[in-house]
Amino acid sequence: MTDENNDLQSPGQMFYYKQTAAKTQEKWMFWLFRIATYIILAAATFLFGVIIFKGSQTVFQANFPFVNWEFLSSKPQTLYVFEVDGEEMKLPDSRYREFIAEHPEKTPDEVDTYSYSGGGIFPAIVGTVLLTIGSMIIALTLGILSAIYLSEYSKPGTFINLIRLSIVNLAGVPSIVFGLFGFGMFVIFFDWNVSLLGGCFTLAFMVLPVIITASEESLRSIPQGFREGSLALGATKWTAIRTNVLPYALPGILTSSVLGVARVAGETAPIMFTAAYALRDNLPWQGLENPFQFFFQGVMALPYHIYVVSSKIPQNEYTERMQYGTAFVFLIIVGAIALTSILLRIRMRKRYKW
Repeated sequence: MTDENNDLQSPGQMFYYKQTAAKTQEKWMFWLFRIATYIILAAATFLFGVIIFKGSQTVFQANFPFVNWEFLSSKPQTLYVFEVDGEEMKLPDSRYREFIAEHPEKTPDEVDTYSYSGGGIFPAIVGTVLLTIGSMIIALTLGILSAIYLSEYSKPGTFINLIRLSIVNLAGVPSIVFGLFGFGMFVIFFDWNVSLLGGCFTLAFMVLPVIITASEESLRSIPQGFREGSLALGATKWTAIRTNVLPYALPGILTSSVLGVARVAGETAPIMFTAAYALRDNLPWQGLENPFQFFFQGVMALPYHIYVVSSKIPQNEYTERMQYGTAFVFLIIVGAIALTSILLRIRMRKRYKW
């Protein structure tokens, strides 16, 4: 009797252990998605691992102060490689001229020169930070104002639907198109020339659709009772939005800013037409008679510098050092700006709970 009971299974157990074609297909799809995810993660880990490993060899050094401050604080220069008394020397342009001036008797007979492979990337770091911060300020300002109008003031209709459809379509426009738009609008029509201001507006317009969409969704997620409570106490509509809606929507808005920073900082096509120079000796604020000219100065930028070093000059071991070192610093800067937005979002969420 006991054996018979052990052999019998409940209907639920029989259904659970029964292998069907649908379960087999589900199992295969599960492993397919899982393997695809692991492949993507492995590829990303390998890519970032190579950049971090080779880039850190350029940024850091074995001797004190352990950081290659010359690479982080000087401008790009031509690298001179030569031999003196049987010793190979690698000097950037400025130090090579000083060496020749101090030791004219040691002027080498043969010198190999490598463009953009000596010095550092400080002007490119400054230009990248200015472009990223400037474009995000413009994009967040315009994006939040547009989102407030679409979410709080606009009335449903054909015109508003067309506006939303246009915003969604703009999010898929290639960055090179925004670059050509910025070149025609800001560089030629407004006569700003290749400048920091033109690059900031071009990058801001490129990321604006993402910020508008995310900000509008954040505003719509706030309960209607928050608005009605303020209006019932005699507040105006704008006061209700400013005090009871916008503060609680800020964490979601800052999420869009993280996505915007990642895209803005890494774009090359828009800034190569509107803001970036391959090489610029002075920083944007140097040598100006009028402080307002600061916004109309061209800048260097890390993504454009990587593009120039990787594709516009002959490749060798010295250009590889510059490429990976620049990419490593670029990842750190983008990560730092994104981390700032994330920490600010966490602080906002703790402050405004509902």
